[in-house]
Amino acid sequence: MFQFVNQSRSNILHLWCFRGLPATRPACSDSRVDSEGERSLRRYQALAAAPSRRSVIQTGLFVTAAVALALAWYASPEKVAGYLADRLPQQAQLPTPPHSLTPASRALAAAVPAAAAQRETAAAPASSRDAASADAPATPIIKIVEVETGDTLMDILLASGVVRADAVEAIDALDGVFRPRDLKPGQQITLGFDQFGHHPVERGTLQLASLSLQPSVERDVNINRNDSGGFVAQAIDRPLALRVALAEGAIESSLFEAGQDAAIPLDILSQTIKAFSYDVDFQREIQPGDRFEIVYERFDDERGQLARTGSVLYATLIQSGVAKEIYRFEPQDGAADFYNAKGENVRKELLRTPLDVVRITSAFGMRKHPILGYSKMHKGVDFAASTGTPIFAAGDGVIAILGQQRGYGNYIRIKHNSQYATAYAHMSRFANGLQQGSRVRQGDVIGYVGSTGMATGPHLHYEVLVDGSQINPMSVKLAGRKLDGKELQRFEALKAEIKQLHKNLADQVLVARNQGR
Repeated sequence: MFQFVNQSRSNILHLWCFRGLPATRPACSDSRVDSEGERSLRRYQALAAAPSRRSVIQTGLFVTAAVALALAWYASPEKVAGYLADRLPQQAQLPTPPHSLTPASRALAAAVPAAAAQRETAAAPASSRDAASADAPATPIIKIVEVETGDTLMDILLASGVVRADAVEAIDALDGVFRPRDLKPGQQITLGFDQFGHHPVERGTLQLASLSLQPSVERDVNINRNDSGGFVAQAIDRPLALRVALAEGAIESSLFEAGQDAAIPLDILSQTIKAFSYDVDFQREIQPGDRFEIVYERFDDERGQLARTGSVLYATLIQSGVAKEIYRFEPQDGAADFYNAKGENVRKELLRTPLDVVRITSAFGMRKHPILGYSKMHKGVDFAASTGTPIFAAGDGVIAILGQQRGYGNYIRIKHNSQYATAYAHMSRFANGLQQGSRVRQGDVIGYVGSTGMATGPHLHYEVLVDGSQINPMSVKLAGRKLDGKELQRFEALKAEIKQLHKNLADQVLVARNQGR
């Protein structure tokens, strides 16, 4: 088909030349016609010698070429338009098609210049395209930096390639919105850089465009460069929705593992274990098949995802069919704490176990020393735990000793009153900021499990001293505060509210389970 079109095109061009169309004479002089086209032209010239036959032949050739082009156009208009656009000289103008042409032929004549224009656009010089792309907004460069211990915001910006003037101006913009000294290890800072800045920058530095960080789950802080080139900081609050949730499960090995299996947040699980640790020996008293229930607060973000946890409101530990309940209650003359069903504060003067995860590997009493190899009095209790497990102060007091103590390794002794003291040995390290004379509260982290000193593996050696002598920590029986009068009445009213709340939540859980079946 296209060979026939090519032959017809050659004939038509020479026909136009013989007819003397001025618009096509340059095209005729520059165009090259193949040998087959030349032979066809000579045959045409011989036949056209008689003037009476010239008009008939011209009309026949034109109609034949037009029909061929129309058929090709119908089959593939884009190919035909591109084919003719490549082969017609740029200066040549197609003559207006005669009225006798078909609609397809007229459309073809109009499409050829359009196709040529598209090809000219595609073949535009690279410099023109580069100039056009330069007008488009540049994509900013994003860099995310995690804050490490000892980092300052200025150090982070300079180390990220920010020019010092921009770093100073950005930090100044934070005044009244966020204190850079409140940065905490683990936080992430997102930096945005402009490829084309507002002013020239030093070699090896970048033009800071934006900075964002999240000081808390409820607040975002953003810095952006304004139209004048300066920085503007703003804080965006992210309101959270308070919900009350119920978690429950069966214990197979430990309360901690059962809580993890039930997807309970670690903070809630830690609060529960600490509250029960005053009265429950988690090593000896927990049996497979025991159960637990926890009612706690949770704060969800706009997507319904847990953003942070609140307080444990109620928990029960069912051991061999006997339930031990605790309630969070705030007396009018004191801080909120946990009380048992009788209105007695579960917080004793000393914790029975100063760890969240406990496994007794060596009890108080005579034993064969694992390193020395002979029998010796073991004046404390050893709790096995992995290196780095937090160790809590067993009670309020003042640190009397902090440092290396022979076979004890890293050692802390806390004096709680004139009679009681507790000791903690084999720590991997001490908590930051502690020194001899520091005051601590019950439950504060004072160090981390390790194996310093004479130890065969990571564990905590825990001692309770009365008047300077060690006693069995598991035998300590200390009572807590007992509510009475109006405070007891308030507590009983709170118990009734929590019981009803617990029932409602349990019903919701039951309905959800039934719907899921």
